[in-house]
Amino acid sequence: MYEDESTQIRGLAQRLAELRACLNVDDTQSDIARLETQMAGAGFWDDPESAQKIVQQLKGLKGIVEEPEALRRQIEDAEVLVELAQAEGDDSLGGELAQMAAGIEERLGRLERNSLLSDPRDRKGAIVNIHPGAGGTESCDWAEMLYRMIQRYCERHGFSTDIVDFQPGDEAGIKSVTLTVDGPFCYGNLKSEAGVHRLVRISPFDANKRRHTSFAAIEVLTQVDDDIDIEIREEDVKMDVFRSSGAGGQHVNKTSSAVRLTHLPTGSIVSCQTERSQHRNRATAMQLLKAKLYDIELRKKEEELASQREGQREVAWGSQIRSYVLQPYQMVKDHRTEAETSSVDRVLDGDLDLFVESYLKWNLERKARN
Repeated sequence: MYEDESTQIRGLAQRLAELRACLNVDDTQSDIARLETQMAGAGFWDDPESAQKIVQQLKGLKGIVEEPEALRRQIEDAEVLVELAQAEGDDSLGGELAQMAAGIEERLGRLERNSLLSDPRDRKGAIVNIHPGAGGTESCDWAEMLYRMIQRYCERHGFSTDIVDFQPGDEAGIKSVTLTVDGPFCYGNLKSEAGVHRLVRISPFDANKRRHTSFAAIEVLTQVDDDIDIEIREEDVKMDVFRSSGAGGQHVNKTSSAVRLTHLPTGSIVSCQTERSQHRNRATAMQLLKAKLYDIELRKKEEELASQREGQREVAWGSQIRSYVLQPYQMVKDHRTEAETSSVDRVLDGDLDLFVESYLKWNLERKARN
């Protein structure tokens, strides 16, 4: 009785043990104990700047072991339940065991995928900007479809999103949207989506029902911590104010409080219109601008080391990272990893795990070759 469940849980325990070894969980726990002892010592806060760095280091180390430890306890609970059911000959626990095993499987799979995220920025929140390419209403509609796809992906993974800027299309879709995303490994999971996305379909806007090709771009930036020093001189920033252009209703500001900032040396442009206060919109826009300039500096350094990030390069039509074909057949294909699926509807509804995982493995192998 329950041999299948017992075998499944043993297999999950073995996978977790291998993953813990890869993540150096035991060594990390030793480092945590050492830092906690150091923090408990007299005079630790005499140097606040040094102490704060240790606190942040400890927080990062605990973040590494928290999920593996929680999974270990969950697997132990499942093992105890199997032993109890076998000892008592209770066949009523099958459903509960199956549910526990499925939950552990999903959680372990997510942890295994996150273990591929080795860049320190991968753990941070993300800033996502989506805008259409040439093509008028067609591309604006495609940009809105991508926006929904990203939103649904975030919902599936428990990421929280906030719209910072939203510019609707003249007839349909969107001209641009910027949102912040928060949650564990947001940037690491979303960076696979950065680049140009191509759509082939029968146009709903063409009376003759002809097939059209549309392009839209997704930009993914890591949120920048306040302690990162990015100098932005006031004389290098041009500020324009305008009225919000959201969907209407009481939350749309009727005064010119929306803010657009242009960084003159780089040509970077950011906007924010979510707050009623022009001052708060400007503060948020400055954070977005800081993230853009931080990304530019990182790219420069990486180019100097001849290790460009795939998908974060400058947008150029025709260099799409992924194609979505709805007609004459159905297929989504990533041109970097060759991952593909015919489940177009599921992908557009936010099921991006195939492409995220294949990108992370491909990117890791690419870096290993360089």
